[in-house]
Amino acid sequence: MLSGNLFAQAQPPAEGERFETLLRQRNLQIERIISSTRITPADYQQPQDEWVVLLQGEARLSINGQTQVMRSGDYLFLPAGTPHRVEQVSEPALWLAIHLHPEPG
Repeated sequence: MLSGNLFAQAQPPAEGERFETLLRQRNLQIERIISSTRITPADYQQPQDEWVVLLQGEARLSINGQTQVMRSGDYLFLPAGTPHRVEQVSEPALWLAIHLHPEPG
């Protein structure tokens, strides 16, 4: 059995983002992401599908070159290979991401 609290010890880092794997099971990964307002936008284009929900805060993302504004409770699905980046976040910004990695072979 594995248990915890998503909001425990959720202070943002001084800058950037902190990625914490909460569960990894076969090709599934559940991750908590805590973002500082001082981020350097990085481009992502991942080999896995990702479903993400913003639990707390606000964020502005660029997805395939289009702006997406998110507020607490908003979620989105990013199919594998979708170019995206987090442009700006409020503090504290707390995310829950579910990654579905490709099946081996």
